[in-house]
Amino acid sequence: MSKIIKGYKAFNKDMTCNGFKYEVGKEYKHDGELEICSSGFHFCKNPLDVLNYYDLTNCEFAEVEALGKIVSKKDEDSKIATDHIKIGAKLDLPAFIKASFDFLWENCNKKDKSDKDLVKLASSGNDSKLASSGNDSKLASSGNDSKLASSGNNSKLASSGYNSQLEINGDYSVGANIGINSKIKGKKGTWITLAEYDDNFKPIFVLSAQIDGKKIKADTWYELKNKKFKEVK
Repeated sequence: MSKIIKGYKAFNKDMTCNGFKYEVGKEYKHDGELEICSSGFHFCKNPLDVLNYYDLTNCEFAEVEALGKIVSKKDEDSKIATDHIKIGAKLDLPAFIKASFDFLWENCNKKDKSDKDLVKLASSGNDSKLASSGNDSKLASSGNDSKLASSGNNSKLASSGYNSQLEINGDYSVGANIGINSKIKGKKGTWITLAEYDDNFKPIFVLSAQIDGKKIKADTWYELKNKKFKEVK
């Protein structure tokens, strides 16, 4: 019996991946050779690595298990292909962020890579402050009153805590702040996402848009009010 490998997979909103539709709780098998990015069922051991392949603001996440043969990438990210996969529970953004933090915490004593690029940071504590200047950075936080900032290009930032602030200064970046009273700002061309809640703290609306420099200004803090992006004075 093959060793069970646990990991994480991202999907389109309809739970499809490369045209194949998955369902939670079901198992799938692949006949034939396994090759990364070409054949087999793919997932990542590190939750944050799925953001190399899917847009943070427009996908679904799930836990998965590889029950058969596997092949993996070398000296890159944690992507794995398997011929037998089981789709576990779906993860909302807070659960995804917690999974990311837990993975990084468990692996923090392994060999450190000093390269400033490809940085991955995750936090689940309140009043967290995360900052990165490397390209292709991924920052995630689920604690309240968190502050996240990135200046590298192609960065991806996510936060789900109350009163969180995301500042994005790199080009071609994506940021999602879905906590109560959340705020975000970024450079022109950056995609941003915010959530709005009612008086009972229930989510009522989520909105994504690209900063165009006109309708949504660059380097300007925004919050979501009445289903619209509103400048924070």
